[in-house]
Amino acid sequence: MELVDLTKLAGTIVAQLQLNDPERIVEFVAAESMVVQGDPQLLRVLLENLLGNAWKFTRDRSPSRIEFGREEWDGVPAFYVRDNGAGFNMAHVDMLFAPFRRLHTDSEFEGSGIGLATVQRIARRHGGRVGAEGLANQGATFRFTLGSR
Repeated sequence: MELVDLTKLAGTIVAQLQLNDPERIVEFVAAESMVVQGDPQLLRVLLENLLGNAWKFTRDRSPSRIEFGREEWDGVPAFYVRDNGAGFNMAHVDMLFAPFRRLHTDSEFEGSGIGLATVQRIARRHGGRVGAEGLANQGATFRFTLGSR
């Protein structure tokens, strides 16, 4: 466990996504100075999954917007990734974090169905939790907390 600058890490991940998809125009906004105590490799994987999903699910939006920030969630400090992408029906929110359960077909959006389950596992290893809110065709917000371990 060490200090990890989530703001800097998120910027690096989004820069790589942009390099891999240079035609995409995505507005990325991140809060400053989001530094936590945690495992840097695991937190990278967590952010790669959340930001990668936001990137993927905003591909049909113009302009695409992805936001990474900090807010209170049920009285606890939390981080979030919010996008204006495909979103989802909240009736299916319980399926999101189950391994290999997908809300979209491969022809709609590629994926294995393991990314959000991985995010949940990493948050739990850090003493935290994850949650999601969305509206179909209006975007999604994924929140996570990290304990003080």
